[in-house]
Order: sequence, then C-alpha cells, then structure tokens
Amino acid sequence: MIQSMKTSWQLYMNRRLLVTMLLGFSSGLPLALSGGTLQAWLADVDIDIRAIGLVSLLGLPYTLKFIWSPLMDRFVPPYLGRRRGWLLITQLLLIVLIVLIGMLSPHEQLNLILLLAFCLAFVSASQDIGVDAYRTDLLAARERGMGAALAVGGYRLALLCTGAGALIIAGQIGWQLTYWCMAALLSIGLLGTLLGPMPEQPGEPPPTLRAAVVEPFQEFLQRRSALLLLLLIVLYKFGDAFAGTLTIAFLIQGLGFTTTEVGMVGKGFGLAATVAGALLGGILMVRLSLFRALMGFGLLQAVTNLVFAWLALAGKQYWGMVVAVGLENLAGGMGTAAFVALLMALCNHRYTATQFALLSALSAVGRVFVGPPAGEMVHWFGWAPFFGVTFLLALPGLVLLWYLRSALPANHAPDDDH
Repeated sequence: MIQSMKTSWQLYMNRRLLVTMLLGFSSGLPLALSGGTLQAWLADVDIDIRAIGLVSLLGLPYTLKFIWSPLMDRFVPPYLGRRRGWLLITQLLLIVLIVLIGMLSPHEQLNLILLLAFCLAFVSASQDIGVDAYRTDLLAARERGMGAALAVGGYRLALLCTGAGALIIAGQIGWQLTYWCMAALLSIGLLGTLLGPMPEQPGEPPPTLRAAVVEPFQEFLQRRSALLLLLLIVLYKFGDAFAGTLTIAFLIQGLGFTTTEVGMVGKGFGLAATVAGALLGGILMVRLSLFRALMGFGLLQAVTNLVFAWLALAGKQYWGMVVAVGLENLAGGMGTAAFVALLMALCNHRYTATQFALLSALSAVGRVFVGPPAGEMVHWFGWAPFFGVTFLLALPGLVLLWYLRSALPANHAPDDDH
C-alpha cells in the first residue's frame, strides 16, 4: 500500500501531469466569463432581462466545436508544434478578448460586449479542443487516470475563480478590474503551454482537409464494436446527468433549504468533493484496469443517486444534505476521471482533436436533453421515485460496459504505428 502511494505521488510530480493541471485550469477559466459571470455583471448594472437571457446562447460554440476541430488536426502552426502552437494562439486571443470586454460599458456598448463574448466562447472552445488533444497525445497509458483527475481539478478550480471568486472581488474593485484580473490568470495556461514537452508519439497530421474531416470517422467506425462504444459514451454518465439536472432544485424547492445553505454545501463543499473524487479516482487507476475503474466508479455513481432518494423520504436534514452532496460529488469526480481516461484511450493520435471533440460532444447528449423529461417525472411521481429511476437509468450503461469489457483499450491508444 505504501509503495503504491509512493508510486502515485511520483506520477503526480512529473512534468507532463503538472502541465495537464495547468492547462485544465486554463480550459475552465473563460467559461463563466461569457456565461454566468457575464450574466451577473449585466444584472448588477440593471440591463434588461431580455438581453441577459441572450447570454445563454453564447455557449453554443462549446457544443459545436467538433465542426472546426478538423482544422486543428490538419494545420500545424509554425511554432511549438501542432498542439501547443494552437494553444498559444488561442490563449493570446483569450487574453485580448477578456481585456477588451472589461473595457466596455454594458449601458453604452452592450451589443459589442455580446459580440466579443461570443468570440470569447468560440476561442475558448477552440482552446478546449487543443487542450484535450494535447493531453491525449502527451500522457502515457498509465498516466491517463491521473491526468484526467488533475485536468478536472484544475478546471473546477478555474470555475471557482471566475464564478464565485469574480463575483466577490467585483463588489470590491469593480467589473473592469475583475475581468482584467481574470485575463491575468490566463498566464497560468500560457506557462503550461510553454513548459509542455512535445508528445513522444504526436501522430502525423492528415494530408488534406478532406482527410481531416472524413478519416477520423472512418478510422473509428472500422474498429471492433465501434457503434456500441459510441452508445457507451452516451449511457455511461446518463443516470448521473439525469439526477444532476435537478439536484439544486430538489434541495431548494423539494426540501426547503435556503439558497445560502445550498450555495455553501451544493457548490462550495460539492466542488471540493468533486476535486477530491477526481484525485482519488486518479490514484486508484494506477492499480486498476480501465474497465475495473469504469465499472467500480460507475456503480458508485449509480448508488449515490439512491442517497438522494433516501433524503427525499427523510425530509429536510442539513447533515443529510451534506452527506448526499458529498457522496454524489465524490463518486461523480471518480467517474469523470475514469470517463475522460476512456475518451483519451479511444482517440487515434493522428485525429485526436476531431475524435475527442466528437466523443465529448456525444457524451453531452444526456445532459442536454434530460431537463424536460426530468421535470415531468418529478411533477407526476415526486422526488423519491425520480431519484430511484435515475439509479435504474445508470444500469444500462454498466451492463453495456460489462459486455464491451474485452473491446476496451487496454495499454495504448489505437494508433496505426503501434
């Protein structure tokens, strides 16, 4: 056990994993600045609610990033290689855009702010493509679990900085300086890009743009059980996503907790539990096969949904909320670490940007479409049956995972040169 912990610590200390954490932070940093934090700024200065509602549309590039990801597979910038070159370009653009947004007045230049915020979301989604591709190309097979864990931890920490952190300091120094401070934090991402080593097996870029668009699909679909693997991507976190879409509403509306209580436990403590779960999952994955990690962590995700069903039956109990939120986020962080490791293992290094963007977009299908049916289910059957059903909805993905256990990547990504 002591030797295992020593090995895990040595893995965490290597340069590749340090860079992965820094780039995870950089990836999460711009998200709220074109989303929730921007909405808070506009609301704080009494902008019309109809204009504030438009902000939600600015997140569209994050769901469509697979459309232009082939460009980042095909073309190689003249410096730092294919992956880090694109990262440097996107990070410099992000700094400029965030600084420009902070210089503007919502009352006088609202349309320009919204336009720049859309550009910010587009460039941020492009950075995500580069970060995911570089991490996948960079990490060795045994580092994927820890790499995913550190990326999740860095990403969540960035969301805390640009979410709650930005709201707190905006009340002290104003919104312009707040946005400029957030732009300065992107220097962490630049540091990760400049410190990052070249991948040992970066893969050759596709020879033509047509090849960059078509070949990632062809290569994946020619694999054993390709369609079932795609279905697994959709189903693995489906039950978790179904429950998560209404968890906050359950705590406030269903149990009667205050927004302050839910903010402290559901957001603050929940964030800490997610990061802890991701790190714990990464440590355990040093000793576990990918299949065992996915199965074990997936079972934990499913069972923790039943804790919310118990809480719905037990009624309002503060300690019960702490336990339910803590366990759900701990298991969710562990499952996310294993799931991101799976996505990395499924990518061919030649088409990493496109294949990872497509797989991650596919994994978001559950989160996008579960809201309306979840609300209807609670309306008709109540909270406890709802969380019971989310447990059952997690089982098909685990059954499929068991069926596909021999088709899962074992030791390396499916590259032509292996």
